[in-house]
Amino acid sequence: MENENGKWIMHGVKWDDPQCLHMVQDAINYINEIGFLPLFKNDIPGFSLEEQTVPEYWWSGDPEVDPWEWREQIAKSGEVAYGKFFEKKAGFISKEWLPYFANFRRNGYDFDALWDDEKASRKQKKIMDLFENEDEIYSNEIKARAGFGKDGEKGFEGTLTDLQMRTYLIVREFRQRVNRKGGFYGWPIAIYAKPESVWGYDHVTSRYCEEPAESGKAILQHIIELYPDADERLTRKLIGGCSAAVKPVLKKKYC
Repeated sequence: MENENGKWIMHGVKWDDPQCLHMVQDAINYINEIGFLPLFKNDIPGFSLEEQTVPEYWWSGDPEVDPWEWREQIAKSGEVAYGKFFEKKAGFISKEWLPYFANFRRNGYDFDALWDDEKASRKQKKIMDLFENEDEIYSNEIKARAGFGKDGEKGFEGTLTDLQMRTYLIVREFRQRVNRKGGFYGWPIAIYAKPESVWGYDHVTSRYCEEPAESGKAILQHIIELYPDADERLTRKLIGGCSAAVKPVLKKKYC
């Protein structure tokens, strides 16, 4: 998706193109096949859900063919992680590849260890504390209960995005809010969860037995194999910068 002269332009394919994804299960299968995928067009040509779908169907409101609607179904499926994973923009990571991203992006740290080593912000801590006894929380509830808002902490969206980039949180699903009578109302809003609550701690942290740099290299090499013409510098930037993973690991758990 690009802004050209004030107009948003979608890049995609025709319905009868062999690479076109026609339904949400096609998208889930494709993500699982290639491992991870940004939602929108980026610096690697072809490496996005946008570029595998029909542009005219975006924001049509038809859940059968609208990729914007698909993202809600994909998040809810439990087959694929959804969140802001690529340059602070939305994308998907398969269950198979999530441990690589968790080890790489977290640099081997569970959040508690990150906080103990003074590498997490107080704002991040306020949010993550909410998930100690709850598996999933509405985004608006996170904001209120963690003390963000008009007279509280600033930078809620940025803090939430940082936690997704480091894979401590994912978007579990989108759901309407519930009123006092138990009825649903309004637009569906994001519900967040720790990936460990979906796929289990052992799976999410299963690459902690290797250095974060090795997980980062595996991610980079996988993209290069899929897109050999991609600019390596831009690829490194998209996956989060391999330099973050080659720093000394101060505290990590081993298998």
